[in-house]
Order: sequence, then structure tokens, then C-alpha cells
Amino acid sequence: MNRRTAQEFDQELLDLYDYYAHGQIDRRAFIDRAAKFAVGGLTAVALLEMLSPQYSFAAQVPKDDPRVHTDYLKYPSPEGSGEMRGLFAKPAKAAGGRLPGVLVVHENRGLNPYIEDVARRVALAGFVAFAPDALYPVGGYPGNDDEGRALQQKLDGKKITEDFVAAARFLHAHPDCNGSIGVTGFCFGGGIANTLAWRLPEIVKAAAPYYGGQPSAENAAKIKGSLLLHYAELDSRVNAGWPAYEKALKEAKIDYEAYIYPGVNHGFHNDTTPRYDKAAAELSWDRTIAFFKKKLS
Repeated sequence: MNRRTAQEFDQELLDLYDYYAHGQIDRRAFIDRAAKFAVGGLTAVALLEMLSPQYSFAAQVPKDDPRVHTDYLKYPSPEGSGEMRGLFAKPAKAAGGRLPGVLVVHENRGLNPYIEDVARRVALAGFVAFAPDALYPVGGYPGNDDEGRALQQKLDGKKITEDFVAAARFLHAHPDCNGSIGVTGFCFGGGIANTLAWRLPEIVKAAAPYYGGQPSAENAAKIKGSLLLHYAELDSRVNAGWPAYEKALKEAKIDYEAYIYPGVNHGFHNDTTPRYDKAAAELSWDRTIAFFKKKLS
């Protein structure tokens, strides 16, 4: 299957998919409202399939890449779900002992192949990476994003947050980690990255959220680490919270940089969907890795 691009779709249809992917409308509503875009022999169902992730593209660092060592590790989450699991990745030939750690937080659908690939990319850049799966208590990522999204919606949001707090603490104490911790996340995971920055100010030295929901001004003031914030120009849903967040960061004198990437959609870093934008994804990722190398050194 050829990789589709956002330019092949009407922006209204892309926004409609965003509503669907974030639970604001159900599948039936998407099909009904997308029908007007189904022309030239296409159906609304076919359009949904085109817009949905194609994980055959999510292999920038293949699972069996000899440069990266991976394991699924369990960790305790006493204030959350009890026992959790995530993908741990590190350079196969790490020199110089323990390394800085980066927590990688998935979207609103569990630990899918794209996020596992991102964890391997982090490891290849010289960090130890840990990517928890919020769906582990209900059997883990089910292999399908629609099912994963439905499962995550049914979980207790407060427990999920505590599971990621516990994951950051687990990585911080891991024998392969030198205790210098950063976090990145995407969509839901971007919101968690912002949350961990204020929940664990003594642990999280650097957070690089992608199009993530923003904390209150009161909580933003608790942040002690540095922030690198990535937003998509066409993502009006998430961007609505940015002006207030920026104001709070300035008032609290938080060290931050923010980039709004022109002409791109929410999810532009995810290379498995048409919303992927290669130029913005690569630039933002180069900035993220440079940021972590600087702040976690």
C-alpha cells in the first residue's frame, strides 16, 4: 500500500478523522459525515481505512535491529493499576556505563507499533528508553487502534496517570539509567508528558510533548525542568489551550521553547498515517534529541 499524504484529503475530512480518533464522534458518525467526500468510486469506509494507521510504515528501527536491545519489563504501580508493563530499549553496545533515560508515552490507544518504534529510535540516539502500555491491565495493546482506543476510554484516567508516574520512577531507579530523566509523548502522551513535568519536578529534567493537552496555571508553576513543546498549526483543538499555558510558563519563569509547525495537522510525527509530515517530523525529532542531549547530560 502506498503511503498517503494529508494533501490528498480535504482539511474538513482530516479534522473529522481527528474528532473520531479522539472519541468526539463514533465510527457511525464519521461514516455519515464523511459520505460527502466519498467520490470517484470511494466509500466513506474506504476513506476511514486510508486515514487510519498503516503500521507497516512504522519501522524506522526494526524490532530485530542489532544496534538496539529491547525487553518487556514489568514494574509496580501501587497507586495505579498494581502491576504494569512496558518496552525497555537501550543501545546494544552502550559505552560509558549508565545512560540518561527517556520515558516515551503513547497516544490514546495503547502501546502500538509506532510508539515501540519511537522507543527504539530514542535508544539508538544514546538513551535508555521506556514505553509503558496503559492497556496492560486489560491485556495490553490489542493489535488494533480502534479496539485500543475503546479499551483506554474504559480505564480510570486517574489510575492511568499514576501508572505513568510510577513508570517514570521505575526508569529513574533502573540500574541502566543514570537518574537523569526526560519524557516525550504524543497526543494523550503529550498531555502526560506535561503532567509528569509538574507531578515529578525533582525527577523530570526535560519534557518534550507533542501536541499535548496543557496543565492549569497552578500546576504549570510547579515545573522545575525544561520544556520543548511541539504543536501543529492546523490543530485548533489542542492549540486552544496554548496561549494560557504559555502565559503561565512565562509568569512562573519556566525554561521552555515552543514550536508551531506551519501547515501540518495533529499527529504529524506519526509516520503511519496520512497526517504525517516528513519535514516537520524530522525537524521536530532532531530538536527533541538535541534537547535531551543538552538537558540530560
